[in-house]
Amino acid sequence: MIILGIDPGSIVTGVGLIEFAGNYLKLIDFDAFELNTKKPVVDRLKLLYDLCIIKINKFRPEHLSIETAFYSKNIQSTLKLGQARGVAIISALNSGLEIFEYSPREIKRSVTGNGAATKQDVKYYIRRMLKFKEEPKYMDSYDALAAAICHFHSISGNILLYKGGMKKNSKKMWLNYVNQNPGKILNN
Repeated sequence: MIILGIDPGSIVTGVGLIEFAGNYLKLIDFDAFELNTKKPVVDRLKLLYDLCIIKINKFRPEHLSIETAFYSKNIQSTLKLGQARGVAIISALNSGLEIFEYSPREIKRSVTGNGAATKQDVKYYIRRMLKFKEEPKYMDSYDALAAAICHFHSISGNILLYKGGMKKNSKKMWLNYVNQNPGKILNN
């Protein structure tokens, strides 16, 4: 099964695709659509729709995983985010995908074990899980992959094996993270 994760935005939208067969997870693609802020919002939304359809047609995912809407202090930003989410959802619905939504905390927790994880934490775990060396241009690509991985965890029953044999909650994985991030450890 192929899962499309989308991190919607009216300026940059992250896209990530993963595949799993049995309990193995594999990176298919990641990208970010940078939309021209000088163009009217409606033109950006139309372009976002077209770009989503292109990815859907190319990779044929069965599911879309997307972050739920959240409130921002800037109401205009919140409205634009909602419009971008709607465009991504409609592109998936029109293509016959099943839609699944997860909160930002659920997505972070599914990838790192901590719902309050930083973007750097999410990046670290995704790079470990999916074993890729390319550096995405935008962090939004990691957020999109995190949304896809969250859905994978949700439907797989947490029986997880990653290519290369790393298990999700393995003690070694956590010890490596702690050793590489000593500044994130709180001592009482």
